[in-house]
Amino acid sequence: MIIFSFKEDRRLITDIPDSGFFLSGDKNLCFLIHGLTGTAREMNSIAQRLNKQGFSVASPMMLNHNKSISTLKRTSWQELYNSIRDEFLKYSHDYENIFVAGLSFGALIGILLAREFPQKIKALNCFSPTLFFDGWGNPKFKVFLPLIYRTPLKYWMYFKEEYPYGLKNERLRSKVESFYKDAGLFDYSKVHLYGYPVIPASCMYQNYLLAKKVISVLKEIKTPIQLLQARDDDVTSPKNSYCIYNRIGSRQKEIIFLENSYHIITADQERGKVAEQTVLFFEKYRS
Repeated sequence: MIIFSFKEDRRLITDIPDSGFFLSGDKNLCFLIHGLTGTAREMNSIAQRLNKQGFSVASPMMLNHNKSISTLKRTSWQELYNSIRDEFLKYSHDYENIFVAGLSFGALIGILLAREFPQKIKALNCFSPTLFFDGWGNPKFKVFLPLIYRTPLKYWMYFKEEYPYGLKNERLRSKVESFYKDAGLFDYSKVHLYGYPVIPASCMYQNYLLAKKVISVLKEIKTPIQLLQARDDDVTSPKNSYCIYNRIGSRQKEIIFLENSYHIITADQERGKVAEQTVLFFEKYRS
């Protein structure tokens, strides 16, 4: 559902809990990056499995993901990247090896981190990387987004999160739906659990700009990479993983497609398999 609203939330929001977390382990750190308008809880299943294998795990909250939607929708991809970069640098001197994994928009952030810190990042995992919003669940109206991006309308246009919410798992989907279905534009009561109930078109524009940047530098990246995506992803088609795989400069690269999940593969039906494949991949480069 598309929402047009000229209303702005001018409140100083201070009660959205920080969803970021850290799990102590050995000298190998796994740095996990959540998706745009999402929450670090998206990475919880992966984090627990990695930590059980002895890895230290850090999953920070992206800039302004505990603020009003009016603040978030005016945040550039560069600001979001720099906020994650700053968190990365907090750990970079304390850990010998760092492994990066990101979901959707977070996967693109991870790719840029690997480009900037090629000696520090030993391996990279991309979960449902989102270069293009071309999945089967996207409203047909999205074909007009390139036109919307050129106008101020992008700041007043929102896409309400709708079925299937990136999830094939019915139990989890029903929990998310219980919040998203009736949540208003400025309802933040469960944002720390499930993410924002709307996606501003301006945020999608920032995803578009970041994707352009990532595509332009893929040949420069040599970090070993694993791409995991649902073949039936409702948000972003397998074309996205193939695009990265075919263009990236890494010699060690692989794609794994999942057959029983949608977009949020880190929390969906096959989250166990995603965690297992992440562990196996990172173990190859662990010291």
